[in-house]
Amino acid sequence: MAGLGARSVLVTGANRGIGLELVRQLLGSSDPPQWLFACCRDPDGERGQQLRKLASSHPNLTIVKLDTCDPSSIKAAVARATEQLNGARLNLLINNAGIVRQHTLESETSESMSEVYKTNVIGPMMVTQAFLPLLRKASEVSSQKGMSCSKAAIVNISSLCGSITDILAWELGHNINYRCSKAALNMLTQCQSRGFAEDEILCISLHPGWLQTDMGNLIGLAPMTVDEGVREILNTLAHLSEKENGTFVNLDGKPLPW
Repeated sequence: MAGLGARSVLVTGANRGIGLELVRQLLGSSDPPQWLFACCRDPDGERGQQLRKLASSHPNLTIVKLDTCDPSSIKAAVARATEQLNGARLNLLINNAGIVRQHTLESETSESMSEVYKTNVIGPMMVTQAFLPLLRKASEVSSQKGMSCSKAAIVNISSLCGSITDILAWELGHNINYRCSKAALNMLTQCQSRGFAEDEILCISLHPGWLQTDMGNLIGLAPMTVDEGVREILNTLAHLSEKENGTFVNLDGKPLPW
């Protein structure tokens, strides 16, 4: 796996699944981040146990309480990260937190649509807005040319389920709320890539693959382990440049249809 090279990384939804494995593999890499922020809603609860265990042996890991749907929680998380960075900047923001509510086209409700959209779209939007000053400063002080995840980047964890052209696994689960939210997240990425282009902040949507997580296994056993998938994701992130800005990519870096 190529070294990511980012001095500071923040991951939302980091207490399980893809988020937890991203934290674990970043810590175990040959060139780990100097500051790694693992964010989740309840770091002191049972689901935060594995993060706490990692933090006990990795002083570069900071666990941050963050509810991506709560503006006051986001503000507090920014303050915590800023304090820890002590004048340094944020190189990479990975908007990974996401949920799904299982419904068919006929059983879908406005309540579940609203709940999932709030977490999967509005959450990443608000988190990015809040951490944008730290990302901008990282880009400003960098001597690197072009764009990269080691300079300043926003990675929105999306899904091929949200592709309008190639709808993944429709026959296995409609999950309208999830599909619509990921299509909207892809548009958010497009807007961010245009809005932050002058700041040289790389913005992409990434399909992490169909991995064996709690969410991934809802419609049947996923074909790839989380360990395998995250290894490939980190390798892809290490190679991204301005050529991929505003694109939708697979975990192996190949472009995907909107």
